[in-house]
Amino acid sequence: MAQASSPHIHPLFDLTGKAALVTGGSKGLGKAMARGFAEAGADVFISSRSEEELKRAASEIGEGLSVKVEWMVADMVDRAQVKALAAEAERRLGKVDILVNNAGSNAPQAIDEITDEAWDRIVELDLTSCMVLTRALVPGMKARKWGRVIHVSSVLGVGSKEKRNVYSACKAGLIGMAKASALDLGTYNITVNCLCPGPFLTDLPMSLLNDQEKESFATRTALQRWGQPRELAGPALLLASEAGSYITGEALLVDGGAYARAL
Repeated sequence: MAQASSPHIHPLFDLTGKAALVTGGSKGLGKAMARGFAEAGADVFISSRSEEELKRAASEIGEGLSVKVEWMVADMVDRAQVKALAAEAERRLGKVDILVNNAGSNAPQAIDEITDEAWDRIVELDLTSCMVLTRALVPGMKARKWGRVIHVSSVLGVGSKEKRNVYSACKAGLIGMAKASALDLGTYNITVNCLCPGPFLTDLPMSLLNDQEKESFATRTALQRWGQPRELAGPALLLASEAGSYITGEALLVDGGAYARAL
């Protein structure tokens, strides 16, 4: 398990002795959050569909730190694999105190163009898998009377744009589920929240947007730029640590001020 944390970590943010599971943790936002938890002293377990990416990410997440970093290949569209991921993370780390449901994808389609295949796949990945994994890990958190569940929603779960029907439905659903779960679990000292990232420089938006759209997203923010994945690590650490112990049932926008713009 994790060794004594750095004396430079403020006690409110210290995760020494805690264990975190981050899905979609091999790159982008997931990897950045996992590294942030590891730097705060937590043991970390990451998952994705790529063994090669997981091996590389695990090495980078643990570099220079005396924490345990484990990984497992899992396809979050397969519920049996989701359940196996929960069991394996608890087995290898001994427990899971912090769950970050980060794995997700997008399939832009207008409302009258949505295929059943795309709808079923994205809903299973972006929404249902989060329920299945949370359901599997909450009993251990309840027994220990401490837990943190963080769903990675999106600014598009609060607002939206054209052809984001499936994605926005799922991300808005995560916010609703977080509010209900927070009420279910509050008496067990378990908080449940959503992070709602805006435009971040990750593979998914870069693969979906053309140059004009990328520029439009940047200029819509107050900061006039895209976010770096590392800039989500701090907000995630807030919600995962004692610093955020009185925050639950909330959706925290981390969008560079994009949602502040009315027009």
